Amino acid sequence: MVLQDRLAWTIPDGGVARRTVMRKGVRTIKIVGGGLAGLSLGIALRRHDVPVAILEAGRYPRHKVCGEFIAGLSKGTMEKLGIVEELADAIPHRNVAWLLDGKVFRRDRLPSAALGISRHLLDQRLALLFQDAGGQLETKSRVSDRAETREGWVWATGRRREGRQWIGLKAHCEGLGLESDLEVHLAENAYVGASCVEDGRVNVCGLFRCRGFKGGGRQSILVDSLRASGLDQLAQRLVECELDVESASSVAGLGFGVMPKKDLGLRIGDAFALIPPFTGDGMAMAFEGAADALYPVLRYARGELSWIEAERLVDRCLRRRFRRRLATARAMHPFLYRRMGQAAFRISTSSRLLPFERIFQLLHT
Repeated sequence: MVLQDRLAWTIPDGGVARRTVMRKGVRTIKIVGGGLAGLSLGIALRRHDVPVAILEAGRYPRHKVCGEFIAGLSKGTMEKLGIVEELADAIPHRNVAWLLDGKVFRRDRLPSAALGISRHLLDQRLALLFQDAGGQLETKSRVSDRAETREGWVWATGRRREGRQWIGLKAHCEGLGLESDLEVHLAENAYVGASCVEDGRVNVCGLFRCRGFKGGGRQSILVDSLRASGLDQLAQRLVECELDVESASSVAGLGFGVMPKKDLGLRIGDAFALIPPFTGDGMAMAFEGAADALYPVLRYARGELSWIEAERLVDRCLRRRFRRRLATARAMHPFLYRRMGQAAFRISTSSRLLPFERIFQLLHT
């Protein structure tokens, strides 16, 4: 039975998915946002018999703007969260080709294999696993920001909207041959990644500056944006292959770095920080943040910590874990979408002044 059918049966009118057996003396945790961070934290808490309810504004399965390329995620983190099997058949990626003006100017090999899997499939798997573990799942459920200071509420709702500088676009296609496991295309005011996910599909996901941006329909917006950015060769390749219109997604108002903390609240995933997508680290950071939040939240649920103490522990841990990679990504980000920066990047990489393994380490540890 597919997840959508299951949810239609278990969640009438957006209600609670199922009853969780309450363990006496253990506090209930509510997680706002059923993406990678929220679902994986919920799964891990249920493995410790903590009652958990996840409130998700959307439904499953769903397509989302995402590179669908998990780099640097350790097996230890997967084991801690209990999601090893859900990623076991992800496609391993090791080789990267960098392209400028449609031509490869550098090739690299990742120190460890990245994982390719669509959000459409992965979110579905995690939602089912959470339900099977006895978690309560409410779909089509939006929560007011006024609830942010409530005890026992974890915010995994995704990034806050910040300005109009960036827009993210993605679509799946079939029949798109790639130069490498991952292609990274650099352009004026844009960069785009392409890599394989399941069923022989290729995920094409790009970040575009919004200056003078004119969006089209779902079928043409990605191709039109590629052409507007000077990526004509990649645009033509997409025209010649089969594009899955249903997978076409967009998101605007992207702001990178640690999100402003205007209110008290325990935040994980993109609600805590958003890293530029060229790193391939966003999905890994969602899982790592959930793993770091597990024991402070678990101790609160068992009455060993106050909520304020748990919140401060998680905040300090995430800032310490992600500080270096966010700073490195912020420094490199302008080099990838500006012509002068791209020229400097190309020269320095061709002369091996920038060791790829060192850059990868800074961006993923």
